[in-house]
Amino acid sequence: MKRTIYTFTLAISFICLIFSASCSNSGTKSGTSQDEVQEQVEIDSLLDNAELFLGKEITIQGVCTHSCKHGAKKIFLMGSDDSKTIRVEAGSLGSFDTKCLKHVVSVTGILREERIDEEYLKRWEAAVERNGGEAHGNAESGCETEKKARGETASTTSDRIAAFREKIEQRIASEGKDYLSFYYFEASAYEIEE
Repeated sequence: MKRTIYTFTLAISFICLIFSASCSNSGTKSGTSQDEVQEQVEIDSLLDNAELFLGKEITIQGVCTHSCKHGAKKIFLMGSDDSKTIRVEAGSLGSFDTKCLKHVVSVTGILREERIDEEYLKRWEAAVERNGGEAHGNAESGCETEKKARGETASTTSDRIAAFREKIEQRIASEGKDYLSFYYFEASAYEIEE
């Protein structure tokens, strides 16, 4: 009888131990901790508050409006309308599936900043002079989707550079910053929504 009670008590203790361990792990997904679960951010919010998300791994979702024809190394995702678009680079993924185009795509990655300052513009002018135009896009006009995402309206390289210089001068006057900030997303994973 003592042996039966001892075995029963031991079994109940073991069941309670397993139950308490399983309760403490609720809320995690397949071995990830709560800290590792990625924050989902709307594209509009991301672009409006980019400084808050710089360098952080997050997930965004939007309609893919363009896939780079030069190996699908970048795509563009749209937020609420086509004025809210962000460039997404494949990075270590190599390239995106061409099936992304015109589909909702969820991308996990890190928001990065590209700064355009006077040194950047001088290097660009020197490269144009050496090469006779840009390598991407139509002749010297550049990629139209990239330009639209940046809010550019100039059509030639020289006009684009002049417009950037003008915007830098305006930013110096209003904010004291001698550069322009453009944001892009560096993907670590993506999924085409069905």
